[in-house]
Amino acid sequence: MWNDAKFKSGIITLVGRPNVGKSTLMNQMIGQKIAITSAKPQTTRNKIMTVYSDDDCQMVFQDTPGLHEAQNKLGEYMVKIAKSSLEEVDVVLMLAEVSSFIGKTEKSLIEQLRLLHKPVILVLNKMDGKDPAQIQEAKNLYENEMPFSEIVTVSALKHQGIDHLMQTIKQYLPYGPALYEEDTLTDQLERDLVSEIVREKALRCLRDEVPHGIAVYTDSMKER
Repeated sequence: MWNDAKFKSGIITLVGRPNVGKSTLMNQMIGQKIAITSAKPQTTRNKIMTVYSDDDCQMVFQDTPGLHEAQNKLGEYMVKIAKSSLEEVDVVLMLAEVSSFIGKTEKSLIEQLRLLHKPVILVLNKMDGKDPAQIQEAKNLYENEMPFSEIVTVSALKHQGIDHLMQTIKQYLPYGPALYEEDTLTDQLERDLVSEIVREKALRCLRDEVPHGIAVYTDSMKER
């Protein structure tokens, strides 16, 4: 079916402010842990590509650093990476929290997304614990800011609404052949994945002892 004329494939990028749950959401959508997560904002530093494949589509996800106002060179680099990910994509997922107001970062991002002329799906995360009235209020606020292609509510942490989101994304993908082999999961090397996992554990377990700008390099690897 991968050569079928009805096969769909495309690149989907996740954008949003730092610590809104982009990495957690991407891990849930592909069913495996690829992007590291942490309670600290701006854990993701580079574009991370992951691939979800089934019988009739292939989704290539890009998890980007959160868009924010850069305070240093590392911050400037992360914002540059996040903005560049919008240039060559088929679908954009804007991730935000269910809230009674729209923050400065979200409004700035919406201004950029208006210029894209691409399908933009608003994903309202952290719906768990919110009543229907709160969720509807958040939807109304964002609908007044921009005519999103779709608005989907999820709880990335609890895997709620993920299947519906995947089906929604599929509707907006263009028809075309697969971009990667069926067994491809990520563009990250095994050595890089190990380094990122170590960095995640350091940020979680030593959050008061190590700087947020910590870097981890894997010098050698040995199977046991």
